[in-house]
Amino acid sequence: MEDLLKVGIITSTHGIRGEVKVFPTTDDIQRFRYLKACIMDTGSRQIPMEVEGCKFFKNQAILKFKGYDNINDIEQYKNASLWVTRENAVPLEEGEFYIADIIDAGVYEEDGTYLGRLTDVMETGANDVYVVQMENGKELLLPAIPQCVLEVDTEEPRLTVRLMKGMLE
Repeated sequence: MEDLLKVGIITSTHGIRGEVKVFPTTDDIQRFRYLKACIMDTGSRQIPMEVEGCKFFKNQAILKFKGYDNINDIEQYKNASLWVTRENAVPLEEGEFYIADIIDAGVYEEDGTYLGRLTDVMETGANDVYVVQMENGKELLLPAIPQCVLEVDTEEPRLTVRLMKGMLE
């Protein structure tokens, strides 16, 4: 299991007082309203950040970090990822799981036939799509709907799926 969960990416600065626009990589943008601390990953280092304020504009959160009070302090962090520890993550409801917990899971048909490994989750408007890297080198795109994904075991991790007609062709 991942210890850190990605919640957003800094897309740009906002104004001149050190605020940043954050594209959410979480299901619920409102989670930023309650975010007190996060870790900013610049690619070369991880910086603990204390969130001082939050507001929203369109589909993005606008965050203000403590100690970053003007545009010059923060603009170098464009494209940095924001992460939270599992303890600071939004609690899950029954039957929910974090995407990080199923990446690299084995994917099996309901009869036990091994299909491959889950390598990515594409978030679309209607439903997520699981990207499965098959042993023959091909990718299988599997809609994350109850008719296809029968069981998700985050402990093993393992997905049991039912393929719809024509999916392997």
